[in-house]
Amino acid sequence: MESYFDDAVALLRRLIATPSVSREESAAADLIEEELRSYGFEPRRERNNVWAVGHGYDEARPTLLLNAHLDTVRPVDSWTRDPFTPVVEGDRLYGLGSNDCGGGLVTLLQVFRHLASNPSQKGEAFNFIFLATAEEEVSGQNGARRVLSMLPSVDAAIVGEPTGMQPAIAERGLLVLDVTARGRSGHAARGEGVNAIYEAMTDLEWLRSYRFDRVSPLLGETRMQVTQIEAGTQHNVVPDTCHMVVDIRTNELYNNKEVYNEVASHLGSEVRARSLDLNSTRIAPDHPLVQRCVAMGLQPFGSPTLSDQALMPWPSLKLGPGDSSRSHTADEYICLSELRQALEIYTRLLPSTE
Repeated sequence: MESYFDDAVALLRRLIATPSVSREESAAADLIEEELRSYGFEPRRERNNVWAVGHGYDEARPTLLLNAHLDTVRPVDSWTRDPFTPVVEGDRLYGLGSNDCGGGLVTLLQVFRHLASNPSQKGEAFNFIFLATAEEEVSGQNGARRVLSMLPSVDAAIVGEPTGMQPAIAERGLLVLDVTARGRSGHAARGEGVNAIYEAMTDLEWLRSYRFDRVSPLLGETRMQVTQIEAGTQHNVVPDTCHMVVDIRTNELYNNKEVYNEVASHLGSEVRARSLDLNSTRIAPDHPLVQRCVAMGLQPFGSPTLSDQALMPWPSLKLGPGDSSRSHTADEYICLSELRQALEIYTRLLPSTE
């Protein structure tokens, strides 16, 4: 796999040097499309999502999707180096998106290239689809949401998010609520009106103290935090609205609709969900992919971070090089040894039938 490793590193360096902030991934999508064509595949593209179906697709075989995203967050101000200049220092390759999710993207692409180039000769057990998605970091409408229904039938997926090459068999979902308390404006000096901030206080206390009953052995409690509050127009006007944003990270024992209904039933304020579709996900511990990971000595765990898995209707797990704690940080990097390890583990996990 040495040549695949070299190609993965070279492509990752090119991707780092190609800004691909969410909704601005066109040039990075061009790179992936060109790379797939150079390997002899016929990629398809929808906006900035790019995918290819492996050669010899056979409806009689199960199909495995290999997915990672090609967009990045914006670089934070505390970077001490140019985030778009790939630099290797020792074992580390620095650059924006190197860890999240460039490492998973380029290694899964090389595994797809290896396994899906000529399955009739290798006797592969699966059909393979490689998918590079856009807008993952912002859960955008033109990312995975737009393209998943365009793929052939999928039986299971591996998502290349940074997990230290340990299988994440559950991940938290995300539910964002806009909560609005209403009052009546008046002159502060006259003590008139109904202060919307005071109207919100009972709901704030409930949001602070409430605990959801179902606790997951993989993900723990469903967590709820008020993260933003906005009220008032000037010092001498009693505010007639108080707007709060609530960030809820669900475990796999709840769906987002259940959590929304539970919160809305307890609050006196108006409650609106921005989306209900980013649910927590879980793949069964006895799924063949998970069992194969365990047989290889890998340790299943629950992941606190959200990915495109939330939109996938089929079983999926996260498995990728790098460390989630490096994601979205200044001076982001991935280790070259982690890329090499990923190629080794992926190819062991997905053998041919020979």
